[in-house]
Amino acid sequence: MLLDRRVARNPMNPSYIEEQRDLAAVFRGAAMFGGQAGVCSHFSLRVSDDPLRFLLNPWGMYFSEARASELMLVDENGVDQSGGRDGGFAAFNIHSQIHAVHPEAHCVLHTHMPYATAITMLDKGRLEPASQEALRFHDDIAYDDSYNGLAHDPDEGERIARKMDGKHVLFLAHHGVIVVGPSVAQAFDHLYYLERAAELQVKAMSCNRPLRLVPDDIAKRTVKQFGREREHWARLHLDALRRKLDHECPEYAS
Repeated sequence: MLLDRRVARNPMNPSYIEEQRDLAAVFRGAAMFGGQAGVCSHFSLRVSDDPLRFLLNPWGMYFSEARASELMLVDENGVDQSGGRDGGFAAFNIHSQIHAVHPEAHCVLHTHMPYATAITMLDKGRLEPASQEALRFHDDIAYDDSYNGLAHDPDEGERIARKMDGKHVLFLAHHGVIVVGPSVAQAFDHLYYLERAAELQVKAMSCNRPLRLVPDDIAKRTVKQFGREREHWARLHLDALRRKLDHECPEYAS
């Protein structure tokens, strides 16, 4: 995607400055927790519905070097309104379509996290209700079992977006995962615990013994328990991450 590099770069917008800082913190947190995959993963946050505008990491940015002011502000045509940088074809095609198709998905996190991605490599790979962490996602995961190569076409981005089918998590065969949320905090909380659940499952499967699955009625009851004050829990989680970053690398918020 060729962008107009004559666009002047803007400082952080006061109307969503804390959300920018939240998103920059999530990039840094994902790097700490094994979510970095070279420069091929991307996170976005919708800041305007009409016209569509969303924050996105520029192509080539390491998660560990993310700063709030360095995030792109992308329009519905893929043009960066804050500096004329390039987010990459796949990032724009996936994120723009998810934001357009799913109005409730304000924050979209796409990673190639190792344990979750390992499950996408299995025949009919599914996150099983075998751990308490996995129960957070009971009946909230969609699966795309068709792999069509890189998302260099808007139609592929739309196909992926529609596969989400109202869920917060999408497993992409041979590829990675997409997590969405109504806030940065909720999306981050989902992402963190998804990878923890996948890690526990992969390690348990390596023991070459059958998984002990939680009965469906107990799984449904547990996910309702997790659902209580989930935004509050997620905010506490992200606030804890930001305190850690404020101490270790406060430049993330600049």
